[in-house]
Amino acid sequence: MDRLMRLAGILIVIFIAAPLVVVVPMSFSTARSLQFPPPGYWLGYYQAYFADISWLRPTWNSILIAFATMILTMVLVVPACFALVRYRFTGKGIADLMMLMPLAVPHIVMAIGYYSFLGDLGLVHTHFGVVLAHTCLSVPIAFLVLSANLKGFDRNLERAALSLGANPAQTFVHVTLPILKPGLLISALFAFIQSFDETVVAIFISGRDAETLPRKMFDSIRQEADPVIAVISTLLFFAVLLAVVVPLARRGIRSRFGRAS
Repeated sequence: MDRLMRLAGILIVIFIAAPLVVVVPMSFSTARSLQFPPPGYWLGYYQAYFADISWLRPTWNSILIAFATMILTMVLVVPACFALVRYRFTGKGIADLMMLMPLAVPHIVMAIGYYSFLGDLGLVHTHFGVVLAHTCLSVPIAFLVLSANLKGFDRNLERAALSLGANPAQTFVHVTLPILKPGLLISALFAFIQSFDETVVAIFISGRDAETLPRKMFDSIRQEADPVIAVISTLLFFAVLLAVVVPLARRGIRSRFGRAS
C-alpha cells in the first residue's frame, strides 16, 4: 500500500512538473516564436525582458497591485472572521454566504459586473480599480483559510491571559496573534497569489497604465507568441522554488547547529 501511494505521488508530481520540461528550455531558445525542442540556446530573450519597459511595467504593476490587494484583503477578512466565527447575530448565515459568493460565480461574469460598477465610479483602467476587483476575488479564499484556523483556536488561552491581568489588547497581541500567525501568513499569501495570477478581471478592468503581467502575457501569446512569455514563466517558477527551498534549508541548518551545540 505504501509503495502504491508513493508511486501515485511520483506520477502526480511528474504530471504537474511536465510542462516545466517544455517551458524552461523554450526560455533559452533561439526560435522567433514558442518552439519545442529549441533549435538553439541563448540568453537573448532574458535580455529582451529586462530591457523592455513594455514587460517591466506590467511586472511592477502586478507586484504593487498584489501587495495592495493582500493588505486590503487582510484588513477586511480579519475582523470579518472574528465576527462570523466567534459571535452569533441575525443574518450570520447570509453574511457567510456573501463572503464565499465570488467562488461560485464565474470570473467572466464577475468581470462584467466589476466593469459596469467601477465604470460608473470612474475607476476602470486605474490601479485602485484593479485592487478593488482583485480584493473581491481574494476575500473568499483568505476567509476560508483564516476562519478554519480561528475555529481551531483554544479560547481558554485568552481567558487565562485575561484572568492574569492582561487587557483585551494585550491578550490579542501577545496570545491570539502569535497563535494565529501561520493562518494570517497563509491567508495573505493566497490573497497575493490570487491577485498576481488573475487574468480575466484584469483584461476588463486594467488599462494601459494599470496593465498587469498576466494580461500582458495573454495579449502577447494571442498576437505573436513571444518567447519572452517562457522567460517570465521560468523566472516565476524559480522564484517559487526559492521561496520553498530557502526556508527548508534554514530549518535544516538550524537543526544541525542545534544538535551540534
